Formats: sequence, structure tokens, C-alpha cells
Amino acid sequence: MHYATDLLLIGGTLLLALAAHGLGQKIHVPRVTLMLLLGALAGPDFLALLPEDSAESFSFITQLTLAMVGFLLGERMSMKDLHQSREALILSLAVTLTTAAVVALVVWLITGDGVAALLLGAIATATAPAATMDVLREAGARGPLAQLVYQVVAIDDAWGVILFSLALVTAGLLAGSSETGWTVLGQGVTEVGGSIVLGVVLGLPMAWLTGRLRPGEPMLLESAGFVFVAAGMAGLLGVSYLLTCMTLGVVVANKARHHVRPFRSIEGISEPFLALFFFMAGYQLEWTLLPALGALGLSYIGARIIGRVLGGQIGGFLAGSDGHTRNRIGACLMPQAGVALGLALLATERFPDMGYLLPLVIGATVVFELAGPPLTLLQLRHAGEVGRGIEEEKDED
Repeated sequence: MHYATDLLLIGGTLLLALAAHGLGQKIHVPRVTLMLLLGALAGPDFLALLPEDSAESFSFITQLTLAMVGFLLGERMSMKDLHQSREALILSLAVTLTTAAVVALVVWLITGDGVAALLLGAIATATAPAATMDVLREAGARGPLAQLVYQVVAIDDAWGVILFSLALVTAGLLAGSSETGWTVLGQGVTEVGGSIVLGVVLGLPMAWLTGRLRPGEPMLLESAGFVFVAAGMAGLLGVSYLLTCMTLGVVVANKARHHVRPFRSIEGISEPFLALFFFMAGYQLEWTLLPALGALGLSYIGARIIGRVLGGQIGGFLAGSDGHTRNRIGACLMPQAGVALGLALLATERFPDMGYLLPLVIGATVVFELAGPPLTLLQLRHAGEVGRGIEEEKDED
């Protein structure tokens, strides 16, 4: 059977993801971290458990997964929600921009490489909403800080994707292209603008069709069809499929009559792809590069921590938040997972000579996924908001 190995890989990875979920709940380690570690152990530099050609399909898995992730990020950019969450909007922008600036500056000072500084600065802005929200639910957190954290993590990855798209354009300009600067800049503007236009062009008919073909029923076929067509057309036109799919999601979130349903449909089928994505991302890890990345990796982690905390202070001041919130919000936004890995993979595809980006981001992701959730819980506990949600539910009963 020609695809026997592929089917074994897919089935085995999904069962590993199930086991990782159960184990993670018992030892309080995020599932994404366990999947990355399992993939890294299975990789060619360690146990070499998979056939040599197993990584060849990873690019396709990445594009499928990130197309769905981009679409789901678009839901967070609902204008109604943004209007109602002025404080969260200001805080998320401040944390995103400050983190990018601090990390980019530190990486540039260490490496002298402007391209690496821009890319790592943009990648550092990504967070892990699932891990953060899991902490809020598990702790029964309820209060001003918990509510603000929930709102901020719901939108800051979207800002990060937009910033990363702009960073890719600028990085291409700095990479020493043989073409003139204006030509490269024009290509970059065309890529970003083309992604947005394509997302809008496909998003309007998708928003109109949502809920009309089969009223009241699930809409997986139409949702998946539009998302994958958007990613495919973006690839054919040479624009960003991640930004295209996110724009598609933004249009649907703001224009569709039953906008929640297509997002829940895509969310429902994304889990197997995410499991494969995390496992294969770990499989790509080159262990031999890790010792050489020690100083840069530690600097990246330290700069990201400073950027989050400082961004929380600046954003809290601009938004008029109380001192209590300003001091704690940045530390609650440390977890980092799938979106960061996806951005690192896109950066590596665009700049193949910068192969160290992926192992650096994988290593940092493991650190932030292990240390981030407990740090978020600590801040909520110091704020006196842990368990308040559970107590309020008991009072209502």
C-alpha cells in the first residue's frame, strides 16, 4: 500500500496528541509543549523513528494548518468587540509594538543582522491564547485583571500577524536584493495589499452565503472550501496566505449574519492538523544548532519578557488602567505557542539561509509554555481573583 507509512504517521501522531492531552492535564504541562518534545525526540538528530522522507509533506501540513489558524484569528477582529474593549485594544497594541521593538533591538545589538532582528521581533509578539484561557478557566479567575487578560489575548495574535507581514516586506528590502529599493518596496506593498484585497473579495461572498445554503445547519463544507480556496489562490498570486485567510475571517466576523458558525466549523476540524503541525515542527528541530544558539536564545527570551512587562506598563498608562493592572498584565501574556511556530516557519521558507530561526523559536516556545501559565496564575492569585468565578457560581446556585 503506497500510503501505508503516511497513514501510520498520521494515526500515530493523533493518538500521541490524545495521550499528550491526558498526560498534560495530570502534570500541568501544555499539550503543545509535549507534542513539540515528542516530535523532537522522534527527529533524525535523535531517535530517527520516522522514514527519511517524512518531512517532505510538512510544508503542505503547515499551509493547511496556518490557513485555518489565520481564519480563526480573523474572528477576533470584530469591530463591535473592539469598540467595546477600548482598554484591551490599547493594551494589546502597546504590548505588541513594545515587545517587537525591544526584541528587535536586542537581537540587532547581538547579531548586527537587521533581517533577523525584524523577524524575531515580529515573531515574539505572538502569544498562546489557548494556554492562557485554560489557566483562567482552571483557576476560576474572575475580576478586572482576568477579564482584561481574556480580551487582550483574544486579539493580540491578529496584530502580530499584521506586524509580521510588514516585517517580511521590510526584511526583504534589507536582505540585499539585486533589484532597486523602490521595486522591492513596491513588491512588498503589493503582497500585503494583495493579501487584504483577495481576503475581502472572497470574504464578501462567503459572508453572504453563511447560513443561507442550509439555514440552522453546520456549514463545514462552505467554510473549509472558502478557507482553502483563499490559501490556494494566495499561493498562486504570490501573496501571503496567512494574511489572506485572516482578512477572510475579519470580513466574515463583521459582515456575516451568523458569523459564529463558520468559525466553530473550522475550529472543529483544526485539532488534528494542529497536532500534526506541532509534532512535525518538533521533528524539524536540529539539536546540533541548540548549543550555538545559547546566548541569542537567552537574549530573545529575556528581551521578550522585558517587552511584555514594559508594554503592559505603557499600554496601561495610555489606556488609563489602574496601577494594579499595569503592573501585572504584561506578566500574564508570556505563553507562546502555535502562531509563533507558524511565523518562524514562514520566515525560514522566505529566508532559507536563516535556518537557526526555527530551533530558536521552538526552544523559546517550550520555555514560555512551561513557565508562562504558572506565571499567569501567580499574577491572578496576587490580584485576588483566583476562585472568584467558582464562588460566584456557588452563590448563584
